[in-house]
Amino acid sequence: MADFPFDIVGFDLDGTLLETHRDLGAAVNHALGVGGFEPVPVEAIENLIGGGAKMMLKRVIDSRGGLPDEEFRRLYKALLAFYAENNCVHTRPYPGAADTLDALAGRGVRLALVTNKFESFARAILERLSLAQRFEVIIGGDTLGKGRSKPTPDPLIEARARLGNGRFVYIGDSSYDVLSARAARVPVVVAAYGYCDKPPAELGGDVIIANFAELIPALETM
Repeated sequence: MADFPFDIVGFDLDGTLLETHRDLGAAVNHALGVGGFEPVPVEAIENLIGGGAKMMLKRVIDSRGGLPDEEFRRLYKALLAFYAENNCVHTRPYPGAADTLDALAGRGVRLALVTNKFESFARAILERLSLAQRFEVIIGGDTLGKGRSKPTPDPLIEARARLGNGRFVYIGDSSYDVLSARAARVPVVVAAYGYCDKPPAELGGDVIIANFAELIPALETM
């Protein structure tokens, strides 16, 4: 539809497009077990997500006294190896996600996925869930190189450039997402149903949605 206000809609992955905390939590707890630590309760995992798997593990390890760099790297490698084999056991799209993506495409909108998860993991998960083909661009935390993931503006700027530099809006659930969007000078929608690291109203987004059914109506008002 010609009057739709955006040419490109970008999505975060964890806590925005997909509910991933159970598989991420299993990977963290596997690494903790390798290091002789007690596991993290499943209900606490959502509060650890944001900034990528390394940051998630670091938050837990630091809360338990920390580790020398070499030992931390060993546990991080154990986490990645486990997650590579178990990243889509319990992970699912949020209700209405696929239908919303299709509805946006039906309006002529081009779709991008921008996450701090490794690109290979993001692609593998999206493929298993039959969602990968809906995105023309998938950018992970390692796609652009060290130091260029969210909250820097680089991945959003790159996604927008790859899709023709049209009118762009980003959907995310964390301060990393909002900071990246602000630095890239694009509007941002906060997914209040996700793994918000602050109360949604305090994240500083332009609009807050409670579920996917609210997304397109919200975008139409922006």
